Amino acid sequence: MSPSDLPQFKKDFLQAAINGKILKFGSFELKSKRISPYFFNAGLFYTASLLRSISTAYAKTIIEASTSSNPIEFDILFGPAYKGIPLAAATVDKLADLQPEKYGDICYSFDRKEAKDHGEGGNIVGAPLKGKRVLIVDDVVTAGTAKREAIAKIRSEGGIVVGILVALDRQEKLPSPDGDDSKAMPSAIGEIRKEYGIPVLAILTLDDIIGGVKGAVAEEDVKRMEEYRAKYKASD
Repeated sequence: MSPSDLPQFKKDFLQAAINGKILKFGSFELKSKRISPYFFNAGLFYTASLLRSISTAYAKTIIEASTSSNPIEFDILFGPAYKGIPLAAATVDKLADLQPEKYGDICYSFDRKEAKDHGEGGNIVGAPLKGKRVLIVDDVVTAGTAKREAIAKIRSEGGIVVGILVALDRQEKLPSPDGDDSKAMPSAIGEIRKEYGIPVLAILTLDDIIGGVKGAVAEEDVKRMEEYRAKYKASD
């Protein structure tokens, strides 16, 4: 893949992530103890211009998916606490800007880490989930634990989870139970797709990053990402 193969909104998002130092290249130890040649921190989208760039990318990914052969139809964007909260709210606003006729009245919700025992109470803030189709919006999927918790919360409120949208799919296999990284293993995203039978979309994948930054970053950084992909790419 070359930079020209990416849709313009993905190019813009990738450039914003690099300029804002959300996407960095170097040597980073992950929770899995693997040493990654790149790191993506969606928590750094905290300026107005950066928040606008990520909400636009989420919204355009949704719009692109809505015109596919198997479109995702939803009533509510759900942002898991905490990083998902501003992402869902900003994306709802951007969708209404881009396609007001379709998304002008779209809703969002998010969860509390702890249930509120006074006032209106409950675990959910925003639009009620009962009987509604819900699309989860979050930054990344690491082990998948947080997404499983979000799905359980939504279902307990009577909502119907129709998909998940994240900023980045690392396309990286889960660690083998016996520690043998040479074994073929699925990704966390692949496991969620299989377990729940729902689509998991991403603005960018590792393949997109490698193809999109060629000629824009040091050749050594690209080479190290390619080597990392060859070693850890998931089987799904």
